[in-house]
Amino acid sequence: MDITKMLSGMRLNAAQPTPLYLQIANALSAKISDFTIPSGAKLPPERELARLLGVSRTTAINAYSLLEENGLVSTKIGSGTFVNTGSALSQPQPPLMPWEQLFTPGYKAPLSSIMRSIIASPTADDTISMAAGMPDPAFYPLQMIQSALDRATRSIALADFGLIATEGYLPLRRSLSAWQTRLDNPASVDQILIVSGSQQGLYLLVKSFIEPRDYVIVESPTYLGAIQLLEAAGARLLTLPPGNRIDLAMFEDYLIRYRPKLFYTMSSFKNPTGRVMDQAERQELIRLAARHRLTIIEDDPYSLLHYGAPPPPSLKQLDDYGGVIQLGTFSKILFPGLRTGWVHAAPPVINRLAQEKQFVDLHSHNLAQMIIHAALEENSLPLHLALVRREYKKRRNAMAAAIKKLCSPTMRFELPEGGLYIWGRLPTTVSPAELLRRAAPLGISFIPGDAFYAHGSASHEIRLCFATHDEDRLTEGIRRLSKALNSFSAEATVPATNAGRPII
Repeated sequence: MDITKMLSGMRLNAAQPTPLYLQIANALSAKISDFTIPSGAKLPPERELARLLGVSRTTAINAYSLLEENGLVSTKIGSGTFVNTGSALSQPQPPLMPWEQLFTPGYKAPLSSIMRSIIASPTADDTISMAAGMPDPAFYPLQMIQSALDRATRSIALADFGLIATEGYLPLRRSLSAWQTRLDNPASVDQILIVSGSQQGLYLLVKSFIEPRDYVIVESPTYLGAIQLLEAAGARLLTLPPGNRIDLAMFEDYLIRYRPKLFYTMSSFKNPTGRVMDQAERQELIRLAARHRLTIIEDDPYSLLHYGAPPPPSLKQLDDYGGVIQLGTFSKILFPGLRTGWVHAAPPVINRLAQEKQFVDLHSHNLAQMIIHAALEENSLPLHLALVRREYKKRRNAMAAAIKKLCSPTMRFELPEGGLYIWGRLPTTVSPAELLRRAAPLGISFIPGDAFYAHGSASHEIRLCFATHDEDRLTEGIRRLSKALNSFSAEATVPATNAGRPII
């Protein structure tokens, strides 16, 4: 059956209040329900559907996504979109609820949706994901957590299991203050807000500081989650060009011409590149920020995951004008499920963030805060950090050796001195998105570099996480990646039999 001919006759009306993607979804739903399009049929790729109906590819993607949400189709990465089989399709389908018409306008980022699916979906035993920045569950410190939990449940008042202060569990704020002081980054209790992961801290900061059309400086590339939050808030992003150092002349020009509200940065082992600002660069940034009274958000999830010398003092440690706000998290050094991070900032900032946090969740999870407090009190973190630094260094080295052996000279990289990622640079002939499509059937995944650039800028880079799997699995993952990379080289060597003939 030629489904393409059937769909080419579909008529859309842009003048109707019903969005085009919903018109498409409703029409396809009707054809699937009455078996005009049979069970198991393959639907056209999004790009072809968009061409047939004269709509954008995003509209086609949204139509297919809605059909998938309603259980009518399934998308298989690398294969296509297929009509589901089963008894559910033999029953009359009720009209689709027009949810999208009821939602407020939202931020849409198709690539980030793809990545969320890669990260969140269960994977087969043979799948090697190098996409998510996840610590290896084998290193989750369960004995330490059990010991901390036993101590917490013996000594904590029952009332502490009820509602607590929005700013966080007071004993944890005290122990975290003491721990930060031991790390030469003093923080008083009234300068600490406990949050449900540093991502929530970043959300609260954007909510508290940013109005539509405010300017914010970001590096390029930078953390995807920051780009999404800032763009969703309507911020106008001033990007600093890629490089091993910040273009301080451009940075100062931005400060003078645009008076930005914020500068967002990761100073140590930046996600995705692994870059570290040197001390002179940090000091000059602080000098410029102090002169122009610029607020700096220093996101710091990785500084304790160093595989050689520790990074220079943080921007917060160098802050002599009170304008640096630091985000920290236990997700990368313990395990993500704790969902516990903190904000270190001036008391007026903490007070405002606490007001915003009340609208979200009143306070972060009691038990997780109690466990971390007990672990800090027992001084359990240094031993655990020594373990993960040693093991992740081995994995970094194994991935780097495999890339050099199997993917050179096609992919180049610089060895990171900390963090969880290798930032691979590809030739311009290799599309990271197409490479991901070719890699999926081989049982591997990664994050295309485009996701880490604001304004939809294209890149020829990929981010590979080396923390989640052991050395053997990482080596096998890179072997499969090299196979996908080699397919581009094979295409380049195919003789052009139609050379000189016009393309029709």
